[in-house]
Amino acid sequence: MPLILASASPTRTRLLADAGVAVTTRPARVDEDALRAAMTAEGIRPRDQADMLAEQKARRVAAQAPDAVVIGCDQVLDFRGEVWGKPADADAARAQLLALRGQTHHLHTAVVLYEAGAPVWRHVDEARLTMRDFSDAWLAGYIARAGAGITETVGGYRIEAEGIRLFSRIDGDHFGILGLPLLPLLTYLGQRGMIES
Repeated sequence: MPLILASASPTRTRLLADAGVAVTTRPARVDEDALRAAMTAEGIRPRDQADMLAEQKARRVAAQAPDAVVIGCDQVLDFRGEVWGKPADADAARAQLLALRGQTHHLHTAVVLYEAGAPVWRHVDEARLTMRDFSDAWLAGYIARAGAGITETVGGYRIEAEGIRLFSRIDGDHFGILGLPLLPLLTYLGQRGMIES
């Protein structure tokens, strides 16, 4: 069965391609901000929000591709029980990063697979990240160098690039932090015979 990644993330696409997994990308058109706000209002935990958003994306694309296996992913930043999404602009990124400076937050990264219009597998990864006490001057330079890309990731950082310099400690799966719990996903796909193992 063909594999479809319900995401516009070039990082997720690259992770799968580098692992030798052929996927077609088809971004899911969902209003993440509205869904996240509704779930927060209902008191849904950050971990479960990531899972529900990943499922919503997989479901949306699976409805259009019933003969494919659809991979839905999502990631939420959990800081003291509050869920943060991608910053809207450089000012919002600065505010987020200043709030996180010297603090520890969690990333919940979920992946849900749909097959024949129904969920067949899911996994949620959690990482714990501690930011160092960086200077205001360094932060200003970081934001300027990041440019528009600072609004493309939860928290306003990419650990695979200069964003790694924001941190003093990271506990968790590297691939999960990048946005896709790759090892559990590859294990499942191999067990099901969807990829060679």
